[in-house]
Amino acid sequence: MRKINIGIIGMGRIGRIHADNLLRDPQAALVAISDPYAGDELREWASARGIAMADGDALLDDPAIDAVFICSSTDTHVPLIKRVAERGKHIFCEKPVSMDLSATEEALEAVRRAGVQLQVGFNRRFDHNFKRVREHVLAGAVGEPEMIRITSRDPSPPPADYIKVSGGIYMDMMIHDFDMARYLSGREVEEVFAQGAVLVDPVFAKHGDVDTAIVTMRFAGGALGVIDCSRRAAYGYDQRAEVFGSGGSAVASNDFPNTAVLTTGEGVRSDKPLHFFLERYNGAYIDETRQFVACLLAGTPVPVSGEDAYRAERIALAAKLSSRYNRSVKLSDLDSLREGM
Repeated sequence: MRKINIGIIGMGRIGRIHADNLLRDPQAALVAISDPYAGDELREWASARGIAMADGDALLDDPAIDAVFICSSTDTHVPLIKRVAERGKHIFCEKPVSMDLSATEEALEAVRRAGVQLQVGFNRRFDHNFKRVREHVLAGAVGEPEMIRITSRDPSPPPADYIKVSGGIYMDMMIHDFDMARYLSGREVEEVFAQGAVLVDPVFAKHGDVDTAIVTMRFAGGALGVIDCSRRAAYGYDQRAEVFGSGGSAVASNDFPNTAVLTTGEGVRSDKPLHFFLERYNGAYIDETRQFVACLLAGTPVPVSGEDAYRAERIALAAKLSSRYNRSVKLSDLDSLREGM
């Protein structure tokens, strides 16, 4: 059986998730990993799995490697995409490609020039709940989409060191939701209005960010959408979505450890939602890597392209500008607004 030989750059939490999933994929061969901050703990982790460690340049120059997973910090994504593309290797890159549209445009141009494939890690597209909603919409089961609602709430805020380099709630956290808005509705976002507040922790204000936000959207064709987002939900990870249309509604609810419900004279009790993204989207992470490998073997387009990532980044920037200037922003005006930034 032919396999795709893969290297990974960046071995933090996400890099290790992808490594373990690739090791279980019979169509993939994890050739080497690289991390400039590798310590004894990572070396022991890799040794226990029989994974070779390599210098970053050696990994990129290895002719045996067909594709590279970029799981390092966001500021390294564009330079690495360019270097990997120049070597004619396919790319899987974690989201976002960058926090600057011009830099993302440069990366996508390098990919086009090299004729390689780029998949971006919008793993929620591979969640079994959201995929089913998408299938219903594509099949016309809800009729013409009229309203899209997305709820996205983390169980607790990230540490302060992360907040100051995250790029802000719209680019860091809600970018997943902007991608889901396009994916679930099958429509492009044309206009957004965003409002944010600091209601969870004043540390967000210190870094010019917010921890609570609502974004309303207008889609091509006239449908309306709303995303509500919070960095804290006392009851756990809250990930829900609905596409409401002329013929009905398709809803994705939270996943739970079990569906048992206890009903007594004192009330009704059930488990809280799965605690965080590692539990909720475990299957999605597995599926996204398998589909990436399968597409490379078949020579077919990857399911989440660099263009998809670019469009989500444009919505995120429009939301950021809308929140800053307290007015709606049309995506068609974004380029002129960028020039004035």
